[in-house]
This record gives sequence, structure tokens and C-alpha cells, in this order.
Amino acid sequence: MDKSISVAALFSVVILLAVVEMFFSYMHDSKHYKKSDTMTNIYLMTVAFVINVSMKAGTFMLLQYFYLHYRLFQITNTITYWIVLVLAQDFLYWVLHYTGHYVRLFWAMHVTHHSSEYFNLTTGFRSTVFEPLYRVFFYLPLALMGFNAFDILFAYLITQIYGNMVHTRLVMKLHPVVEYIFVTPSHHRVHHASNLRYLDKNMGMVLILWDRIFGTFQAEVADEEIRYGLTKQPEDTGPVNVIFHEFIALYRDVRRAPTFADKLKYVFYPPGWSHDGSTQTARVMQQAINS
Repeated sequence: MDKSISVAALFSVVILLAVVEMFFSYMHDSKHYKKSDTMTNIYLMTVAFVINVSMKAGTFMLLQYFYLHYRLFQITNTITYWIVLVLAQDFLYWVLHYTGHYVRLFWAMHVTHHSSEYFNLTTGFRSTVFEPLYRVFFYLPLALMGFNAFDILFAYLITQIYGNMVHTRLVMKLHPVVEYIFVTPSHHRVHHASNLRYLDKNMGMVLILWDRIFGTFQAEVADEEIRYGLTKQPEDTGPVNVIFHEFIALYRDVRRAPTFADKLKYVFYPPGWSHDGSTQTARVMQQAINS
């Protein structure tokens, strides 16, 4: 019960900060918010919440089943238990997030979070709508490591709240030590940018160290204006198309693929891959400009 109250209190703080940020945006006419965009963020959050709630029991039971029957060890020291849990959960989120950017099927689900051309605290609520359907499989290793389902879900909610708070343009770069270790608003502005050099960078939720280790880190460049959103925005931003437009594009590419192998590559290769070279992945284009 105490943990539930803590999560609710922290989530309330995020909502309050979003209201404050919105107020200052309108007061200073900084145009960080647009009513229709904010309403879309709330709509996508609501859809994701409904799916999340409907999946919660199954998620809990699956994690707890693996914890009870297949855990490999158990950490008995409470402090060590929580430090390892948060670190491991944050790393597995990085893996989940990386998959969402480098496997097109998962990008079709994750793309909703990136489709806004604005960047503010409500953008953090612009959820990957279908993520609750598959997220649990990325966190099963935590149950095998001896963490019970309730603690896994609690750690996930806490890190998610942190992740929400870095969706802001009002906080500039922080102390270099903080910038080196933790995900900051500066890092996450890069992540939501559609500039070529920024594509598929800074996947971390709490720690930016994973990106530094695995080569997906990119610092915010002072002399390059950030363009938020997708490299190709959908013309129809209605409630259905905003969720399914990338699935539709993926279906069209699979249909036109000449071989079965190419069809599979459209599904599992990174966004931008094409059998005829008519489009390229972000990584290939970044290598071209850096060579």
C-alpha cells in the first residue's frame, strides 16, 4: 500500500509540473504546447492505460510464476536487492527501447511516442500503445534473477516517472557529471529529434551509461536546431491513423517485397531498410555523412 501511495504521489507531481510548464509556455508564448497535440497525448495515454490494465493480471502472474519456479538465485540484502533490481530493470528497458527502434515491427508500435512535433512533459504521456502486450517478456530475466513480480512492476513505475520528467525543453544541460551518468532533458531532446545525426540515439530511461557503452549516445549540439517528430509525418493524425499508420506502411512494404526473405526483412530489419535501396536505415545514412 505504501508503494502504491508513493507512485501515485510521484505521478501527481509529474502532472503538476506539466501544468506549470504549460502555464509558462503560454505566458511566454514559447509555443512548446499545442492544444490538439496535447489532447492526442492524453488520448494515446488513455488507450495505453486501458491495454495496460487489461494485461496487468497476466503480466503479474507470468512474472511471479517464473520467480516462484525458475529463479536462479535470491538476493537477501535489501539495499543490494533494490540497487541490482533498478540497474537491471533500467538495462532491460534499454534493450526493449533499442528493439523498438531497430526492429520495424516494434517500431510500428513505438512510433506513436515519437510522432509529436512538440516536446513537453505531456509528450511523456504519449505512450507506445501496444507495449503492454510484449513488455513482460523483456522483463522475465528479472524474475529469473530472484525479483518478485510486485517489486519488478514497482521499479518499472518509478523509472517510468523519471522518464516522464525528462520530456522538457525548459531544463538546459546539467552538471557534466550528471550528464555523463543519467538521462537528462538534453539527452532526451536528442532522442525525440528527427535530425539525421540524432536518429535512434539515447535509448536510456534513467542511466545514459548504456548508450555510452553500446554506441547509441549522441550529445545535444548547441548550433543545430532540433526538429521534433518523425522524418515523415503522417498526413492523417486522426485517432485511428495516429496508432496504425506505420502498420499500414509496413503492410504495403511487405506486399511489394519480391521474395519471402525480403518480406521477413521488412518486418524484422530496422526502419528504412528496403529491398531495392530506395530507402535506407538511419544508421546507413549517418555512416554516409560521417565518412
